[in-house]
Amino acid sequence: MTGLPGPFLCGALLGYLCLSGLAVEVKVPTEPLSTPVGKTAELTCTYSTSVGDSFALEWSFVQPGKPVSESHPILYFTNGHLYPTGSKSKRVSLLQNPPTRGVATLKLTDIHPSDTGTYLCQVNNPPDFYTNGLGLINLTVLVPPSNPSCSQNGQTSVGGSIALRCSSSEGAPRPVYNWVHLGSSPTPSPGSMVQDEVSGQLILTNLSLTSSGTYRCVATNQMGSASCELTLSVTEPSQGRVAGALIGVLLGVLLLSVTVFCLIKFQKERGKNPKETYGGSDLREDAVAPGISEHTSRADSSKGLLERPSSASTVTTTKSKLPMVV
Repeated sequence: MTGLPGPFLCGALLGYLCLSGLAVEVKVPTEPLSTPVGKTAELTCTYSTSVGDSFALEWSFVQPGKPVSESHPILYFTNGHLYPTGSKSKRVSLLQNPPTRGVATLKLTDIHPSDTGTYLCQVNNPPDFYTNGLGLINLTVLVPPSNPSCSQNGQTSVGGSIALRCSSSEGAPRPVYNWVHLGSSPTPSPGSMVQDEVSGQLILTNLSLTSSGTYRCVATNQMGSASCELTLSVTEPSQGRVAGALIGVLLGVLLLSVTVFCLIKFQKERGKNPKETYGGSDLREDAVAPGISEHTSRADSSKGLLERPSSASTVTTTKSKLPMVV
């Protein structure tokens, strides 16, 4: 055989090892595996090799989106003993233990949503020739949609546009969303309603009063459905101005009431103190001049009232009594 070319020699050696049963070959399902949350998953893995003292089996796990090089072990079988390890150690076991008859199927109980990912079944049996000692299984944990959250954003007046949004925090596979207008109100025309079943968004344009009502969003996947509702109230544009004017009138009435109340209170306080205070420059008709007694003033006042019609004759008489000077 030493005279044979290199490639031919390798091919002959590989054929010899395969025929003698020394090659390691692992087989796993080609289709992804799906299991409902809370159930038990069986990850089928079979192999062919000559089992000896060096036989070793390892199951490992890698999260979605990460390379196989970042996988971490969850179960070992070596030297005739089984060693579960990691966060899944209390929930993993082998369908056949020991796995020395060509079956290395893994059982995973009480499936969690975090169990979604890729599982690696690897068989080592030195000095067997390694042809395909590794198998990969993709597991998806099925989770029903959680109760979605409904919200709205936009202008709710006639002629405006608004976006209704709906989203579930959980659900595998990813749920689809469908909006429904409840009640007897007519459904908006297709041209004014655009729905995205993937994002859960419903866009309503050119709103009218008939667009008002209750809208329900239903999130659905193969595990079930859940829903939420919201109420949309479309108003006339003038209603906002009327409301503003009404608020202004109410504020004006309130201010006027406070002013009237303050004036009434001031008048009451003034009525409790009737005395008037006069300044130094104020003149009174009945004031008494300095140096004249009040009695004289009153007498002159009464005398003047009685003799007012004959004042002219009094003056003449007074002139006649004056002495004559020659």
